[in-house]
Amino acid sequence: MKIVDDDINKEDKKKPNYVALGSFDGLHYGHLSLLRKTVEISKKNNGNSMVFTYKNHPKTLINPDKVPKLIMDIETKIKCLEQEGIDIVVFKEFTKEFMQIGPEEFIKMLCEKYNVKGIVVGFNFKFGYRNLGDINLLESLKDKYGYELFVMEPYTYKDDIISSSRIRKAISDGEVEEAFKMLSRYYSIKGEIIHGKKLGRTIGFPTANLKVNYENIIPKKGVYYTNVEYNNKIYKGITSVGNNPTVNGKELTIETFILDFKETIYEKEIRLYFINRMRDEIKFNNLDELINQLKKDEAYAKSRDIEIKIM
Repeated sequence: MKIVDDDINKEDKKKPNYVALGSFDGLHYGHLSLLRKTVEISKKNNGNSMVFTYKNHPKTLINPDKVPKLIMDIETKIKCLEQEGIDIVVFKEFTKEFMQIGPEEFIKMLCEKYNVKGIVVGFNFKFGYRNLGDINLLESLKDKYGYELFVMEPYTYKDDIISSSRIRKAISDGEVEEAFKMLSRYYSIKGEIIHGKKLGRTIGFPTANLKVNYENIIPKKGVYYTNVEYNNKIYKGITSVGNNPTVNGKELTIETFILDFKETIYEKEIRLYFINRMRDEIKFNNLDELINQLKKDEAYAKSRDIEIKIM
């Protein structure tokens, strides 16, 4: 898979290119339907499958106070796009200049610059300056610019349309299993391990304290069964998202007890996959009560299978 931030090479311009358009935030089942259609028609026509999307969310410029939290980081998105068989990904920087491009000008640019012969979009796709472009405009421009148009129907789960906002809400509510059923993969966050209070090691449950990145969605406070990716291996984990109320913690922390793991990994990166929410955060009366609960959590984690395969 080729990744570019603007133009493609001359050889790729000689082939017909079929492009899926969208922000693809999270790559949920609705998004995957676009990608798979794009791959299908590109193979049928001996062309390239392409995704045209943005490095930064358009709202970073349009409405900075309402930029949605990330469901998926760029690294994971690239891996998923490659797994889906996409040939070319254009990660365009959404700038003030680009924001001014009108809808027809945008389509003209795609067709002329990338030799686009087919466009695949979702049922509610909007584009161009002030989102003035829509499906009707795409239909009206087909003959003028010589492309086919494929509009994908909404993908539903439990009789409701799957959307990025619905997935964000599920994760924020701690419903990570529901998010999985809409995303096709477990929600994950990656980060650096930082020094914490080191209380866990004194009670036999040393934890890896993940640096919190507030650009990501933070799951609801509580204790989760997680899988932990470190150094190309997967481990079982028990992850606490919260404030450590038993010891009167103030700051939000994401701390993981990694089963069968002895390494010191400060300043190293791990990826946490949230498999299911085990329980609420509890303020225990003393450390003995906390230890007893942690032993139960550990027994539960040991009884579970590892769900993740390294991508």
